Amino acid sequence: MAASDLLPTLLSTITTHILPLTTTAISQGSKVFGASILSAKDLTPFTTSTNNERISPLLHGEVNCIQEFFTKSFPDPSTRPNPRTDCIFLATHEPCSLCLSAIAWSGFKEVYFLFTHEDSKQRFSIPHDINILEEVFRVKATGETEEELKARPLYNRDNKFFKAKPFIELAEEIESEAEREKLVAEIERVKNLYDGLNETYQQGKSSGTTTSSIWK
Repeated sequence: MAASDLLPTLLSTITTHILPLTTTAISQGSKVFGASILSAKDLTPFTTSTNNERISPLLHGEVNCIQEFFTKSFPDPSTRPNPRTDCIFLATHEPCSLCLSAIAWSGFKEVYFLFTHEDSKQRFSIPHDINILEEVFRVKATGETEEELKARPLYNRDNKFFKAKPFIELAEEIESEAEREKLVAEIERVKNLYDGLNETYQQGKSSGTTTSSIWK
């Protein structure tokens, strides 16, 4: 599907379907992460969910969405859309190591996200995604310097299980300069919608009303 058709719908799905759920979840003490599984055919949402870490530290937005897709939206395997051929996976934030593994194990092959890991660390003061990837999965090669180690990607966005791409790279594929600039501006507008939600989350974290887990 052309980026000019895909990107506006991904942005609209966040504002229309994910953000309302996230707003409620944050008021209950969960984090700002959400996800939606869309039809690859017409981009209608099959399942949308958000972080539910108040219930379990494993229920990140992506994992919660995958779980609901398999157990609530399509509990019957005979009628369930094939994750590999029939679905597109949308995450508000670049998936962490837990969610990347869940996406791979579930069979989704096309993944898009609004915020990067660096955004989570800098903009949302949630550095755990990067920290875990660096501390658990990044292994120094023989003879490799610290600078070379730090220069390596934290994971393969393009691998045999899936291809993950940030919205801004999707926008760069659009040939029309006017359309591209319009969608880049819309990406920023949607990102800014999260500032107030993050402020609410950070206030809850300071007061102790958010989830006690330090993780995503």
